[in-house]
Amino acid sequence: MIKDSDIKWIEPPRMGLLEKLYLPAIVEGLSTTVRHIFAPRVTQQYPEEHPKLPPNYRGVHRLNRDEEGRVKCVACYMCSTACPARCIDIVAAPSPWPDREKYPETFVIDELRCIYCGMCEQACPCDAIELTSLFDLTGLSRQEMMFDKEKLLSVFDQTVQAGTDPVRTRSGVLSVASEPAG
Repeated sequence: MIKDSDIKWIEPPRMGLLEKLYLPAIVEGLSTTVRHIFAPRVTQQYPEEHPKLPPNYRGVHRLNRDEEGRVKCVACYMCSTACPARCIDIVAAPSPWPDREKYPETFVIDELRCIYCGMCEQACPCDAIELTSLFDLTGLSRQEMMFDKEKLLSVFDQTVQAGTDPVRTRSGVLSVASEPAG
């Protein structure tokens, strides 16, 4: 049972004549409109002008290669376990190389399902998977957006050739992979 002394009654705010006529709201809306009219323009003409992306931008994934040109992944399943969207599918096979136990026979990322959170990048113990600064990702079918091992390795080759290697990040105040490592 609630005591009467614990109840606090609140009076609705009293509106004056100006508030009843909506004049303060109209003036505030017009001032916002005028401010936007005279503000500097920030529209980019996209295909001609490419946007300036922050160094820790998270775009299309890539699978890294080691010094010998092999896939760096050791099929430990850490990235697929950490992925909240469950968009990474790995099938492991015994490694043909003596320096590791297994390697990914198939490695597929569903780029349409991915939320680009960077958890896979953070979870990978051997830095095999990274998110690049490539953002113009298109496909005409769902199958085209399923990035297999060969396509992910080609993204690595493309970014290395272009000199746009991703900046390694660390967990920051905002979230995982939010601040450049330094």
